Amino acid sequence: MMTEADYYALFEAYALGELAGPARANLEARLAADPALALRYADFTELTDTLRAYGQRQQVRQQLKSMHATMLAADAPEAFIPAGTLPETGQLTSSVNPILRISRTERRLRDFWNGHRATMGVAASVAVLAVFSTLLGLEWWRAAKTQPSMYGYTVLRREVERIKKSQKDLSITLNQFGRSAATPPVARESSGTGFALTSEGYLVTSYHVIQGADSVLVEGHDRKRYHAEPVYSDRKHDLAILRITDKKFTGFGRLPYAIKEGEADLGERVYTLGFPREDVVYGEGALSARSGFKGDTAFYQVSIPVNPGNSGGPLLDERGNLIGVVSGRQNDAQSAAFATKSSYLVRLVDSLAAAKPAVPYLLPRYGQLAGNSRPQQLKKLQDYVFVVKVFE
Repeated sequence: MMTEADYYALFEAYALGELAGPARANLEARLAADPALALRYADFTELTDTLRAYGQRQQVRQQLKSMHATMLAADAPEAFIPAGTLPETGQLTSSVNPILRISRTERRLRDFWNGHRATMGVAASVAVLAVFSTLLGLEWWRAAKTQPSMYGYTVLRREVERIKKSQKDLSITLNQFGRSAATPPVARESSGTGFALTSEGYLVTSYHVIQGADSVLVEGHDRKRYHAEPVYSDRKHDLAILRITDKKFTGFGRLPYAIKEGEADLGERVYTLGFPREDVVYGEGALSARSGFKGDTAFYQVSIPVNPGNSGGPLLDERGNLIGVVSGRQNDAQSAAFATKSSYLVRLVDSLAAAKPAVPYLLPRYGQLAGNSRPQQLKKLQDYVFVVKVFE
C-alpha cells in the first residue's frame, strides 16, 4: 500500500517528466478514473505551487535587503584622510586609502545632516502619514456615501488555512524541495458560500467573499472542484456573479428553485444552506424585517444564526423559492442576519443579459421544491450549493 510520501514522490516525478512512458500513461489513466487520486494530485499541485511562490517571494525579499544595505553603505560618510599620510613615494598601497578632499561647505552640510537626520526623518514620516490619512479619510467618506456604515456589522468571510495537511506531510514536501521545516510557508485562503444561478455555469456569492481574489475554486458537497472567474461585482449590494471556466464542466441541469422577483412577507419562515465549516450546514428562522442594517432597503433582516462562511449562501422561503443572498450579521445580536433581496439580483442579471454575453443568462423561473418536505428539498438543493474558495 502506498504511503503519502510515495504519492508525493510519484506526483513529483510525473510533474518533472521523469516517469517512463508506460508509467506515465498508467498514472494518467488512474487520475482520469479515480476521483480520489485526482483530488490528491490537485492538493499536491496546489501545495507545490504555493511553495514555489513562497521561494520566489523570499528571493525578492533578499534582493531588496541587499539593495537596502548597498544604499545605506553608499549613504555613509566617506573616510577623510589628511594630506601627508601617503608614503613618501606617493604611490598607493593596499593598506592606504586615497586622499578625499571635501570642501568646507560640504563638510558643514554633512555635519548638519548627521546631527538632524532623526528630526528630518520624523518630519518626513509625519508628512507621509498626513497624506495617507487624508486619502484614507476621503475613501471612508466615499464609502459612507455609497453604502451603510459597517460599524457594528460583520461580513461572514471565513479565514482558513490553505494548507490543512498534517505536519508530517508538510515536512515531507518541504524536504523534497530542500527547504527547512523550521520556517514553513504560511499561505491563507478565505472561503464563503455560493450557489448556481443558471444551468450554464453562472453562480452567485457575496462581493466581499471574492474581493481581492487572485483565483477562485468552487467545490460541491461531492468534493468536485471547478475553476471559476468573477464576471461582475455589485459592491453596493454585496453581490458577485461567477462563471465556471473548466472545460470538464457540462452544466448544472435544471435548477430546482425559482428566483423570486417580488418581496417576501414579514414573519415568513425562511431557511438557508451554507459552509461555515467543511460540511454543508442548514439553518432556519423567520424574516424579521424588510430592511437590513441601518434601514438599508436592499436587504432583509432574518432571525437565523449565521457564522463566517455563510456569506453568499441562498436564503429560501418554505416553498423553496430563492428570496435572498446571505451577506452578514449584526455584532451585538447573534441571531440578526442580513441578506440581499433577490429582486436586486434579478435586476442585476437583467442588466447583464441586455449586453448579450457569449454565455446567456437563463434564470430559473419555475421551482420544483414546493410541496416537498424539508429534507427532500435539502437533498435536491445541496447539489447546487458550493464552497467558494478564494486564493490571494
